[in-house]
Amino acid sequence: MAYSIINCLQAAQDGVDIICLSITPNRRPSGIATFFNPIDMALLSAVKAGIFVVQAAGNTGPSPMSMSSFSPWIFTVGATSHDRVYSNSLCLGNNVTIPGVGLAPGTYENTMFKLIHARHALNKNTTVTDDMYIGECQDASKFSQDLVQGNLLICSYSVRFVLGLSTIQQALETAMNLSAVGVVFSMDLFVTAFQLNPVPMKMPGIIIPSANDSKILLQYYNSSLQIDGDSNKIVKFGAVASIGGGLEANYNNEAPKVVYYSARGPDPEDSLPHEADIMKPNLVAPGNFIWAAWSSVATDSVEFLGENFAMMSGTSMAAPHVAGLAALIKQQFPNFSPAAIGSALSTTASLYDNNGRPIMAQRSYPSIDQNLSPATPFDMGSGFVNATAALNPGLLFDSSYDDYMSFLCGINGSTPTVLNYTGQNCWTYNSTLYGPDLNLPSITIARLNQSRVVQRIIQNIAGNETYNVGWSAPYGTSMKVSPNYFSLASGERLVLSVIFNVTNNSSAASYGRIGLYGNQGHVVNIPVAVIFKIL
Repeated sequence: MAYSIINCLQAAQDGVDIICLSITPNRRPSGIATFFNPIDMALLSAVKAGIFVVQAAGNTGPSPMSMSSFSPWIFTVGATSHDRVYSNSLCLGNNVTIPGVGLAPGTYENTMFKLIHARHALNKNTTVTDDMYIGECQDASKFSQDLVQGNLLICSYSVRFVLGLSTIQQALETAMNLSAVGVVFSMDLFVTAFQLNPVPMKMPGIIIPSANDSKILLQYYNSSLQIDGDSNKIVKFGAVASIGGGLEANYNNEAPKVVYYSARGPDPEDSLPHEADIMKPNLVAPGNFIWAAWSSVATDSVEFLGENFAMMSGTSMAAPHVAGLAALIKQQFPNFSPAAIGSALSTTASLYDNNGRPIMAQRSYPSIDQNLSPATPFDMGSGFVNATAALNPGLLFDSSYDDYMSFLCGINGSTPTVLNYTGQNCWTYNSTLYGPDLNLPSITIARLNQSRVVQRIIQNIAGNETYNVGWSAPYGTSMKVSPNYFSLASGERLVLSVIFNVTNNSSAASYGRIGLYGNQGHVVNIPVAVIFKIL
């Protein structure tokens, strides 16, 4: 933790404008509130120095309250899919096609090859009892080349691959040494569902990431074996297949979709209501199957050892997209504060996919496209990053370091902790500034009792423009925005008042949206999340 603090201080001394933090805690820090942890406090110091801070949301989704980045001074980024997909497939002799992953060439076109499982390809000196992990194909000396050569070798993908005890590259070496045509990795039924990154392979190969699909493969394989009734030995391997190949990209996907692992925003029933008053994530960006430069000597992943590029997935891949765009915004608007940069990114975000439909969120794995529902602000924040619009936001919502300090001082019992981390006394700040009162480009109210008025200050950074205001109220509330029509000269500010009234009690979050529509083409998007409680 001290290392992170030192780095933030050094970054401020070096005069950087943007910090990208592709890490996030794997659990909530203990203490008075999750805002008070060494990383967030160090990043608050960076914001005080005028540095815009981007942080990955974390890969702990899709359950509610899986977010670990709550602080309003940090710009938290979730992950989405994009329309470029590298897919691979295994076509079985019974006309069943199984999807898989693997940046690998395919087998010869229109040619089927015999399938043989590693456990059935042992030489005379090896038995399964000699090595319980023999099916992972890690040692060519234990197999019969006469049985494997010219065929597709089936290897088991177990949790040992996840732990790095067995590797895909070693299995490929085994297959090449035995003159196999290609390799098929079937998923162990005991491996917990997770997403595999497409692994580069120098020969035809495919990984079946679904345990159910792997079961279909093995059922076909086993049913095609001919076994001698007297000796109980296999006399013929009848299963055949071909590998489609995964080196060419497919651009036919509906995108973006919030991917299942992207951490989701705070549950309104959180025991720390101040956290639920801050909408997270702030935004989503491409994070699934992202190509990036890779050090050929890096040992972080043995599967990419020796490679110059790697394709990875995670919110850690999404955050740099936003950091890069933030740098462009800072270049165009050098005087923008960190909050202003975040406002430009948020208010211009897209709510629709490449087919003009509402952005969807994946709710489970592996049946990711069978379990979709419209993304809420707690899934995607303001929406999907829009690089072009973010450079011309029209209106801004700004906040200062003092605002964040007032917010922290408003948490009961926080005074000693604030003093410990910042060296400043809370009595110098207005300590009645709560989450909904921060001048954020979003509104979240975790405990709406009867009614509430929330205000936002907007500033016009474009030319003179007239705006119409539209809104959709969260379920169970009535909502009114005042004024609902206004004109602003360049540089002028205006206070928007949003009035909420409870019309129906509920324990679940409900969502709405406010849109400011300028006659010069600017559209400002403000997501709203409300939990209401009638006493």
